[in-house]
Amino acid sequence: MKNRKISLESGYWTADGITSPVELIDAFFDFAHLDSYRKVLSEMVSLMYKKEILRKEYPGQLFIFYLAFRSFLRACYRLQSKAHQWKVKADETPPEHSKLCLGSLTGEEYQNPFAVFEKAFTEKTLEEYDFFLCETVHLSLCPCPDASGEDMMTPYLNMTNMLDAAQLMRERGVEKIEKNL
Repeated sequence: MKNRKISLESGYWTADGITSPVELIDAFFDFAHLDSYRKVLSEMVSLMYKKEILRKEYPGQLFIFYLAFRSFLRACYRLQSKAHQWKVKADETPPEHSKLCLGSLTGEEYQNPFAVFEKAFTEKTLEEYDFFLCETVHLSLCPCPDASGEDMMTPYLNMTNMLDAAQLMRERGVEKIEKNL
């Protein structure tokens, strides 16, 4: 069976049709900061079960975040499937491993952010993350909460970790692993 390359679908929220997952992560964090993404994701999840509507004054903004998150998930999926070809550059000044420096990552995940993506897509499929995003946006914009009964916390926690791992990769840089012949 031929392996089909998954489109990043970046043209919906950026002017560029980005095809590289590493370039998409750069564009993703140029579009908004890590704190903004974490805040929007947390707001969406917290309002899923309430009668409040997220960003009533400008709900279209949430749709753009949805498109960016969706592209981000696709980039993470492609990165985890090619983790054996890439590595994060070594951290020349490692932190004192305080929880603030690591964010939501473990020490092992801090050293190898690709492990976050591998774990996330072992636990849930790309389609399940797509469903999670769609459901959280729908329910956070709906005045009548109607939870699907699906596990929504695992994708939320994994996405938070993926955001931290991607930011770390962006800060430290990524390089191809050279094959020794």
